Amino acid sequence: MIKLSKRQDEILKIVKESGPITGQQIAEKLSLTRAALRPDLAILTMAGNLDARPRVGYFFNHNQEVKHQAEKFLHKKVADFKALPIVVEKSTSVYDAIVQLFLEDVGTLYAVDSNGFLAGVISRKDLLRTAIGNKDLQELPCNVIMTRMPNIITITPEETLLEAAKKMITNHIDSLPVVKEINPGNHTYLLVGRITKTTITRAYLEIMDRNSV
Repeated sequence: MIKLSKRQDEILKIVKESGPITGQQIAEKLSLTRAALRPDLAILTMAGNLDARPRVGYFFNHNQEVKHQAEKFLHKKVADFKALPIVVEKSTSVYDAIVQLFLEDVGTLYAVDSNGFLAGVISRKDLLRTAIGNKDLQELPCNVIMTRMPNIITITPEETLLEAAKKMITNHIDSLPVVKEINPGNHTYLLVGRITKTTITRAYLEIMDRNSV
């Protein structure tokens, strides 16, 4: 994203409020010559901030503004959007985990050890697969079926929503545990939240809706 100068910001404001508007009219509003504005108008047009039509003038490109705002959004930190993780102890029975999953209406549970460190991830698919044909769900602990370290894809609060989205898409998962590293060498992480595809999608759509009004 190109960083705009103060004058270029002023030009965008004028075109947004008064467009379509000619270069000469913009120059008059800024008490400048048309020649002095020519480089700024060229930059704004090439960057997509403005559209120009012969004998009509300059238009503000609202689609470009939405794109810029979406880009800024995707570079926001996970810390600003993470939700509380739905947690069970790794010794919890599969039966109780299924109950918890439906009570909380989530797709993923996170298993922790006695110190509160992330021990595993339990998906809805894991529970469904285990439940089919298994009559001993109350006796079967979650640590038997959960995905363990180092096979858990995690994200830290300092990473961006764009990085979170890439990890979920690349690894075909719907959510990520948000963690703080305690000892990366032996995969010890403190679970501090969760981020989901739904979280990212909802926030993105809210931005699009605001700018379509």
